[in-house]
Amino acid sequence: MFAYSRSIGLGAAEEDPGLRWMSVLNNLADQLYYPCEHIAWAADAKIIRAKSDKWWTLSTALWGISLLLGILRSLRILLLLRRKLKKNERSRQRESSEPGVQAGLELRQIRSEVLSVASSMADLANAIHWMPPGFLWAGRFPDWLVGLLGTTSSLIGLHQMCTGGGGGGV
Repeated sequence: MFAYSRSIGLGAAEEDPGLRWMSVLNNLADQLYYPCEHIAWAADAKIIRAKSDKWWTLSTALWGISLLLGILRSLRILLLLRRKLKKNERSRQRESSEPGVQAGLELRQIRSEVLSVASSMADLANAIHWMPPGFLWAGRFPDWLVGLLGTTSSLIGLHQMCTGGGGGGV
């Protein structure tokens, strides 16, 4: 994970400043999540002496922040792609040309981002469910709904992996 963070740095490859900052903040949340989760696990396993409750809450909150930033990033990408499609459509109309390969790639990327939003929203609903009682709907989902949301997210992820559409930039 750290090697990935070093490779993307401060998101210089992103042209859009909003996407760049969301990527950097998402990366930060992910980097902080893993040690918190490991400390919580180690406290539960009695490897270290610490109260795991706070560490689990912190790791779940970081997971939720990461998911929320991912959703916002995908929504921003969708907005930028929509603008790009409209711009390309106007130029095609002026030139009276047929939609090209680029339009097909953009539509495929739009579908991928919509699926990413759906998957992340299912995971975010579960992340909120696992927060301490009193936070939004924490602890109120029946087991079947938690399972359905997790399965939905996993199936979307498998679909994206098999089709090579894991989201991305504009």
